[in-house]
Amino acid sequence: MNLVQVFILGVVQGIAEFLPISSSAHLIIFRDIFGIGSFLTGEFEMSFDIALHFGTLLAILVFFFKDFIKMLKDGFTKGVKTTDGKILWYVVVATIPAAIVGVLFEDIVDEFFRSNYVIICLALAVMGIIIYLCDKLNKQTKTFKEMTLKDAIIIGCSQVLALIPGFSRSGTTIAASRVLKLKREDAAKFSFYLSAPVVAGAVLIKVLKGDMLSLITFNPSAFIVGVVVSFVSGLLCIKFLLQYIKKHDYDIFMWYRLGIALIALIVLLFK
Repeated sequence: MNLVQVFILGVVQGIAEFLPISSSAHLIIFRDIFGIGSFLTGEFEMSFDIALHFGTLLAILVFFFKDFIKMLKDGFTKGVKTTDGKILWYVVVATIPAAIVGVLFEDIVDEFFRSNYVIICLALAVMGIIIYLCDKLNKQTKTFKEMTLKDAIIIGCSQVLALIPGFSRSGTTIAASRVLKLKREDAAKFSFYLSAPVVAGAVLIKVLKGDMLSLITFNPSAFIVGVVVSFVSGLLCIKFLLQYIKKHDYDIFMWYRLGIALIALIVLLFK
């Protein structure tokens, strides 16, 4: 078991889950094209990916612990009368589209897209441009206070695209939020809030459906290192993005997406 490569994949997951660059695409590219973690195959590969996502879920819960407590308290005692209560139920509503499509088409998406590297690279490039344009062409006029149920539904529907590696869950939700004129910081926060139920659901389904628990007990070191590293790097990445977008737009992520897609295609061509 190469723990150095496990460490690298943990860092990749922690960074790519929260930046709008697609964690699923990066894990596939690093493992299948660059050869980092290529020893992870079959059921172990999928279980390890879920474990990395669990690490980033913990990062979300820890970083926004006070926010979630306030949202839960207001949501269940005051309903939508307060901003925090309203956002809780908007997160619930926005989670439904991706949850339904994910349950119904998860196997089809995994079977068709996870090994289609050209489509993944194209999705990285195209979505990078879309995110940049959605952010650049729309003014920042709305905060959580002005956010509507319609906004939450549209953002939730956009999240369905993230089932295809390369589109990015954070990327699609941030792009949709910016089209709706939500301020950059609130758009990023709503995207982070949305990741909690989505990732938690994915982890729970994987545990119930497969042999994840037995794989963890058989290879505990890889899972422990992966979860811890993705957790720590995820915490740092959340803090970085929330600070970065206060003074910058998303052009750096567009250029990065175009660059990594091009590099992956070149490596794939000569592999």
